[in-house]
Amino acid sequence: VFIPTFKNTGFGFYCRAHYSDIVNCYPLLEVRGSKPGKNVQLQENEIRGLQPILLELEAPLKICGDIHGQYYDLLRLFEYGGFPPESNYLFLGDYNFFLLRGNHECASINRIYGFYDECKRRYNIKLWKTFTDCFNCLLIAAIVNEKIFCYHGNLSPDLQSVEQIRRIMQPTDVPDQGLLCDLLWSDPDKDVLGWGENDRGVSFTFGAEVVAEFLHKHDLDLICRAHQVVEDGYEFFAKRKLVTLFSAPNYCGEFDNTGAMMSVDETLMCSFQDFKACREKEAECHKTHHTSKGYDHKASKEIDIILILPSWDL
Repeated sequence: VFIPTFKNTGFGFYCRAHYSDIVNCYPLLEVRGSKPGKNVQLQENEIRGLQPILLELEAPLKICGDIHGQYYDLLRLFEYGGFPPESNYLFLGDYNFFLLRGNHECASINRIYGFYDECKRRYNIKLWKTFTDCFNCLLIAAIVNEKIFCYHGNLSPDLQSVEQIRRIMQPTDVPDQGLLCDLLWSDPDKDVLGWGENDRGVSFTFGAEVVAEFLHKHDLDLICRAHQVVEDGYEFFAKRKLVTLFSAPNYCGEFDNTGAMMSVDETLMCSFQDFKACREKEAECHKTHHTSKGYDHKASKEIDIILILPSWDL
């Protein structure tokens, strides 16, 4: 277990951590008022089995999309949504925290896109291999209040039942095709009927009727996923039966996109908070009001946005 140290500077929080803490796994903390714990010998497979691969969560919680290592934007998500443990968070890959695996939590992908090189430059290859072992045990999907289905990528033509997700064995690398690959790689496409080829060269695209059929079959109301850069931080598909979240504003310094976070309250009412990239001289966060009639951009910085999906009986 590794817990970084956070310090409030008056201008935000920064994290101070030491590599030796990660490698040597020092004992970390005592909980006030807690009873002394007991040492229990657990096998590796027993540890992996402590948490199911398909999470079943309860609202309220905050749902966030891709972060892609933009640490200061992660801290801003906490500032706007509340710091743990006061607020619970579900991150859709790429923590109380709930972490789902994204397509970049795969050795063959993050070796190409910079994570391997950064581990090698800052520490050593052994650390990257340790991260890879951890990624291979990350959870794949979550269901909130039995109504909101969450994961990183999207649907699969091989997915006939959510029980198939529960039966995925861990640890596992991400294969080049099949159910697990699609859950991390597939994309919605408004121009596709049924299933289509994906321009990424991996997995599939699918149309709105695939979403509607899946939700109806499994008595679900909404699919919440990440994986794609969207201009406003969140974007609806299939008559608001699917929403894409992306929580890394100004992604890689190459996109002028906004980041967003979705909050779900106890009644499954959803609200979206969007924010611009954190810059040296400008760290403005704005909220966008979203109604059933469309977008309403306001000048005010503190506008709550409330969205009630039509299919929900609140």
